[in-house]
Amino acid sequence: MNSNALSLSARRIGAMALRHFYLLRSSWPRLLEIVYWPAVQMTMWGFLQLGVSKQPGALAVAASTFLAAFLLWDILFRGQLGFSMSFLEEMWSRNLPNLMISPLRPHEFVLALILMGTVRMAIGLVPVTILAIVFFGFNFWSLGIALAAFFANLLFTSWAVGMFCSGLVLRNGLGAEGLTWSLMFILLPLTCVYYPVATLPGWLQPIAWALPPTAVFEGMRALVLEHTFRSDLMLWSLALNAVWLSVAAIAFTALLNSARRVGSLIQVGE
Repeated sequence: MNSNALSLSARRIGAMALRHFYLLRSSWPRLLEIVYWPAVQMTMWGFLQLGVSKQPGALAVAASTFLAAFLLWDILFRGQLGFSMSFLEEMWSRNLPNLMISPLRPHEFVLALILMGTVRMAIGLVPVTILAIVFFGFNFWSLGIALAAFFANLLFTSWAVGMFCSGLVLRNGLGAEGLTWSLMFILLPLTCVYYPVATLPGWLQPIAWALPPTAVFEGMRALVLEHTFRSDLMLWSLALNAVWLSVAAIAFTALLNSARRVGSLIQVGE
């Protein structure tokens, strides 16, 4: 393989990221949308946690994980959505064909999307965590060093799903746009965001454990309820993410090559 094919240009990656940063900075509705939905959902889960925590017994204990679970889920969902939204901006503006004939390489394009997806996620997450402290007394950052492991593993999964969704839109056009909003929600019941894996039927549990976020949410519950950091779960999630990212990169490349063969890069409509 030509080594130039895998070389990176920080200037090209930075230029792509800067384009999307300027796009965000110049549009307050875009910034508001990034913060608005997480804030609404955090408020709902916060009040639910307050209400249920007043009940006696195990239900109150379980409720103590609701806000942490929501905020971790939001990292996963917003990380993927931030990646996909940056990609869709290029589709909506019909700029993708121009990028594909420019010196920008596909892996540089993906890295720029990863960078801007992380920026978008941070813009939504930081204000919401501050609101959680002010209104509900829940300090998400108090999870400490474990938070870094949770954060990294969830971001890796979000990038894998974002790459796959973007590849599907590349190949099938904007008719597949809805998948970028909905595909992640397939993982919501299977990754056991708000309940232990043991809650699932026996035949579903192996499927759940094959999903990297499952180990993160199980690790979060162990940390909040038992004050124990499960490094074994974090390593399992990291290993799964290595597989997921590899498969997503292969799928994205295959879908991009297919789009080039059939000419769908030029026909970026529905």
